[in-house]
Amino acid sequence: MTRERPILFSAPMVRAILDGRKTQTRRIVRGQDAAWSHLAPEWDVNGDEFFMVAGEKEDNGLRKIINAVRCPYGQPGDRLWVREKWRIGAWNEDKGAWAIDYFDGPRREWLTDPDDDDGERFNAMWQQCCDELHAKGIYPSDGGDRTEPRYHWKPGESPLRWRPSIHMPRWASRITLEIAAVRVERLQDISEADARAEGITDGGCLNCGQHEPCGCNNPAPAPRDTFAGLWREINGDGAWDANPWVWVVEFRRRAA
Repeated sequence: MTRERPILFSAPMVRAILDGRKTQTRRIVRGQDAAWSHLAPEWDVNGDEFFMVAGEKEDNGLRKIINAVRCPYGQPGDRLWVREKWRIGAWNEDKGAWAIDYFDGPRREWLTDPDDDDGERFNAMWQQCCDELHAKGIYPSDGGDRTEPRYHWKPGESPLRWRPSIHMPRWASRITLEIAAVRVERLQDISEADARAEGITDGGCLNCGQHEPCGCNNPAPAPRDTFAGLWREINGDGAWDANPWVWVVEFRRRAA
């Protein structure tokens, strides 16, 4: 049975997916410890779930299981819907529908929550948006055309706050990915080709960042080095050197 799960991406990685540059993501395998450092992972399948099985061979040739960790992202054929930074761009109270602004990309309209049969969720978020606008001193007006008072702003210029990706509901997501392959490997095993598949483009000068000849006489970093720098930026100092086991999820974008 095909399953759907949410997955978070930053705005630059969303752009890389939309541009077709990003077809892989690496996520740390949770639950590993120092005892795993010398182990070679193997796959085991239980029903429709993938596990990374960590263990070591004993003298009798049997495998002593140290731990088994379920892949939280699914298996090939499953789908991931992308959570990204977003905000309410506008609403239509007659239809119970929303226009959604994305931090990287144009807005979509008019979207409805398929599970909001009685409109209770719409009304709650609608009231929340009005309260936020009033707190900012923004109130509805007739726009000078003597119509029913409404809030007025241009598309894409919503004064409402940007919401964290973790709070994006399924109905507001604009990107669905299909998992093509899943594997586990050590973080530093990433190749130059896989770094590009992570959405990394060839970088500029290591000193000034320019792509054109700049006079610094420094070589441009390889995609793998750029990916390592990005990993440190996201996960903290020492995160790359720790060389953890990671899930490598390869995916393709599904048509909207």
